[in-house]
Amino acid sequence: MSWGALYAQLGGVNKHSTSLGKIWLSVLFIFRITILVLAAESVWGDEQSDFTCNTQQPGCKNVCYDHFFPVSHIRLWCLQLIFVSTPALLVAMHVAYRKRGDKRTMLASNGTEKMTDTDLETLKKRRLPITGPLWWTYTCSLFFRLIFEGGFMYALYFVYDGFQMPRLVKCEQWPCPNKVDCFISRPTEKTVFTIFMVASSAICMVLNVAELCYLIAKALMRCSARSNRGRHHYTHTDGVTRDSALLQNKKNELLLSCSTDSSSNKTMC
Repeated sequence: MSWGALYAQLGGVNKHSTSLGKIWLSVLFIFRITILVLAAESVWGDEQSDFTCNTQQPGCKNVCYDHFFPVSHIRLWCLQLIFVSTPALLVAMHVAYRKRGDKRTMLASNGTEKMTDTDLETLKKRRLPITGPLWWTYTCSLFFRLIFEGGFMYALYFVYDGFQMPRLVKCEQWPCPNKVDCFISRPTEKTVFTIFMVASSAICMVLNVAELCYLIAKALMRCSARSNRGRHHYTHTDGVTRDSALLQNKKNELLLSCSTDSSSNKTMC
């Protein structure tokens, strides 16, 4: 799947996202995927051919390169973007499932009548509120995004021993005859791009945390409002019941007094 197809899928999810989710998608594609496609690949290029060592020993250069760069930065970032985008695609699947269910419900309610193109277009463009099962799917997607972002940032730091690209590395791997010096091409430029990608990933993590807190706070506010409405309804019902009981007691007292008066009148006669 191309980056354009991925953007089209995530753009559909973006319609049902919060404002913070829309900002996250912009950061993901403008500051990460665009830079990765247009600039980072040309900066790294063929890394192994640009990796030189001061020895002619056969196999030494390949072994040293594999030791210091077990995974390419470009491939690691591509894998990271795929993992980070996958939870959003799960939200897209949930939205499509909901809309398909709504379509079946509308067809069943209409009976033999067919849905018009306007009804189908309205159903397609309708924005679903992030409540109920969709809320759980959306919050779980944010949680997994955070895990993937943090995991890949830690992997990048652990594999390359930091985010700074060294100019010179010393290799003692077999079959090198002794400790040899190996030189990395364009280390400063690669360091700048690495820090930029890490900063973009950190911004995405902050946006995910903020959006997660926003959704949780909004859900708590809905629960509080629902409980207040239920308490008000219970108080109102209880008040009505109490008033009815008082009115019935007054009626009973009035009937009892009338009955007593009639009995006393008969006795006097």
